[in-house]
Amino acid sequence: MSMFSIFSVSGSAVSAQAQRLNVVASNLANADAVAGPDGQGYKSRQVVFQTVPMGSDASSGVKVSSIQESNDPLHRTYNPTHPSADGEGYVTQSNVNPVEEMVNMISASRSYQNNVEVMNTAKTLLLKTLQMGQ
Repeated sequence: MSMFSIFSVSGSAVSAQAQRLNVVASNLANADAVAGPDGQGYKSRQVVFQTVPMGSDASSGVKVSSIQESNDPLHRTYNPTHPSADGEGYVTQSNVNPVEEMVNMISASRSYQNNVEVMNTAKTLLLKTLQMGQ
């Protein structure tokens, strides 16, 4: 294992966390969305990660294996005056929980920052090693 593989592992993690942040942003943007005329509302999505072991691929580390929709039921609220209300007066809204998504966003952001710090530390160590050889 070379010192440069650290950049591959951390780089793949940064890329995966960036995708996670995009999914969280999409979920938060649709948190108050109501179902369309077809009755299908926005369902929250979650990123599923998969590890890629060392030596099995040129890009070891982590990758996004899939983005899955939640199976939780959509929220129904009684509001007969809403233009999207059904015949019973209920409005179907997305199943996104904004509090959970904010926690997910903070976690993804911290993971992103930590992996950037790992790459910066590895770069500093490599530069120090080069300076010792002078």
